[in-house]
Amino acid sequence: MNELYHLLVRTDREQQLYNQARRLAERFVQRAAHDDEQATFPFADFADLKEAGFLSLTVPTEYGGQGASLYELVLVQETIAQGSGATALSFGWHASILMRLFLLRRWPEPVLARLANEVVCRHVLINSAHSERTTGSPARGGKPETTAVFRHGRFVLRGRKTFASLAPALDYVLISATMEDGRVGEFLVPMSASGIRIEPTWNTLGMRATRSDDLVLEEVEVDQEALVETLGEANEAAPAQGWLLHVPACYLGIAIAARNEALRFAKTYQPNTLPHPIASTPEVQRKIAEMEWRLTHARHFLYAVADLWDRYPEKRMEMKEELATAKLVATNTALEVVDWAMRIVGGQSLFADNPLQRHYRDVRAGLYNPPADDLTLQWLAKRALSHNPPAP
Repeated sequence: MNELYHLLVRTDREQQLYNQARRLAERFVQRAAHDDEQATFPFADFADLKEAGFLSLTVPTEYGGQGASLYELVLVQETIAQGSGATALSFGWHASILMRLFLLRRWPEPVLARLANEVVCRHVLINSAHSERTTGSPARGGKPETTAVFRHGRFVLRGRKTFASLAPALDYVLISATMEDGRVGEFLVPMSASGIRIEPTWNTLGMRATRSDDLVLEEVEVDQEALVETLGEANEAAPAQGWLLHVPACYLGIAIAARNEALRFAKTYQPNTLPHPIASTPEVQRKIAEMEWRLTHARHFLYAVADLWDRYPEKRMEMKEELATAKLVATNTALEVVDWAMRIVGGQSLFADNPLQRHYRDVRAGLYNPPADDLTLQWLAKRALSHNPPAP
């Protein structure tokens, strides 16, 4: 087993999931550069994920899924991200939405059961599309300008959504829209619905293969049952979103891939000024140590928080700050580790055929996935100031 995992894989089931994810990552890495360069969605990677049964990873066992814990999701995410960060992040949105739906169970049971069956039996893909250019991140509380008008017994959706990851491969998309009474509804919309189209706007620095294009909704009619949830007060009652730990796990996986590339280079590169590879020099060893302590710190923190979530469901409502801090630490650590890896490899890391330049671009996207660092810092300060410290 990879020496980075021998302490973190605790059970036979986790070992099996790790081994499966490791094999998938070995396939993904062969295609990652091409998908990134061409900004094409990794359909082949998702065919492999479907064949491995991973699309139902977070569907509960009573519905025929694997019923993965948060810890197991983090383990899988971090591992497959070493093969392709874009594939892992895309898969993570699908897996995390399913985990959220079945943990909260706010949807009508028949709808949940039908969706679970389609994921397990037909390997359908789902993601949400809440972001809009005018409102920014939904975490900031902006009200969607996408509208839902009830007409002749059906809802008619109009609007545009941004950052719709997996857009070319989705079977279902969750659309947030403002209804006529001012409430915000979440609608389960099949991508086959008339009037919904993908506008290819995703020309970005990093995470190019996620194809997080715009979705344009022009008179999209859906049945009344498509309104699966009303957002607002119910959302505020469950602020701790453990399922979002798929995000930091992905970026730590990318950082591990960069670390591994730097180690490979250091062990094999021998300039004619040295009688041995550069890995034996004190300065390169210092840089390696800078990567190692950062990864050890961030990874153990991330896995510990995921374990707390799994072990103590009654404490989840109090874990918002811990979950957000785990994301902040992991994503910023990933940036630092990739930077140290590039310092070890030097100028060769800048060439387009070197995977480090892709890792460098991809990890930067972690800063913009929710929750943003500034929100996390606000939450931490607010929590600290809301409690009176004990008297000396």
